[in-house]
Amino acid sequence: MVRPKVFVTRRLLPPYLEVLREACDVEVYPGEGPPSRMELMEKVKGLDGLLCLLTDKIDGELMDAAPKLVVVSTMSVGYEHVDVPEATKRGIYVTYTPGVLTEATADFAWTLLMTAARRITEADRFIRARQWKIGWIPTFMLGSGVYGKTLGIIGIGRIGAALALRAKGFGMRCLYYDIFKPPSEREKELGVEYRPLDQLLKEADFVSIHVALTKETYHMIGEKELRLMKPTAYLINTARGAVVDEKALAKALKEKWITAAGIDVFEKEPIDPENPLLELDNVVLAPHIASATMEARSKMAEVAAKNVVAVLKGEMPPFLVNPDVLKVRPLDKARRV
Repeated sequence: MVRPKVFVTRRLLPPYLEVLREACDVEVYPGEGPPSRMELMEKVKGLDGLLCLLTDKIDGELMDAAPKLVVVSTMSVGYEHVDVPEATKRGIYVTYTPGVLTEATADFAWTLLMTAARRITEADRFIRARQWKIGWIPTFMLGSGVYGKTLGIIGIGRIGAALALRAKGFGMRCLYYDIFKPPSEREKELGVEYRPLDQLLKEADFVSIHVALTKETYHMIGEKELRLMKPTAYLINTARGAVVDEKALAKALKEKWITAAGIDVFEKEPIDPENPLLELDNVVLAPHIASATMEARSKMAEVAAKNVVAVLKGEMPPFLVNPDVLKVRPLDKARRV
């Protein structure tokens, strides 16, 4: 049997190559950045499997160029860059990597919260600009305490729940909003109380977002929602940039509707050089690195590779996005190994 062909759109951390090469012929895009649309359209011809990232648009046009394709494995929790209905219609399995980046992302959300609250990046810039002239001033660079405050979590899935557990160590009162409420036993375990979104925004000292980007969550935090927050409140976003209306957020920060924010994700990535957030001191900005630990990124790559190999072996992949694909192309028909 001819070995199936798999293309990987970026160099990743080991051991993904070993996993893939066990069963496939593998080509890895050599550039640090993503392949261009033209390059990707060319590379998918004749492919059985594609391992991609959030930066790769996988739509019907691309799938049309890859008639043999049976699996698209994205190394991410989000999969809005993949046209899942189109893939399902064509019998293409779409897989993703949830769970393995939970702790890293929760750690980073907490990092942004603490950094914004204690003005760490402002202080760092102040020292590097050689502006520190007086040793100690009682009223200088005052931030907000975190211990004992109220944390509002929007989305109590894996990452939101992990953040709630971290907040316990800081004696925080935790509120949450989600369209799906966990069982009361889980609420007690996490130490969280449900609130409608508007009420959560009014009560919380810190609001952290942990939802997927969908039609329903697009700009779910806009001017109306930001005006509901306390003027002493902080907004943290490690989910997806478009969940927050960035223009409204910039206005809120500039006009002091809220005190500060910590943002890891943006509506346009890399960030637009004209983005007004870049001009503000009361926002901590990071380049989409919430999952950027050696452990998390290595495990994400490994899981993405295992998803590919499983489908090509005619086995159920560990994390399948579109189970309806089984009705279109059963696993035995997807087998290439």
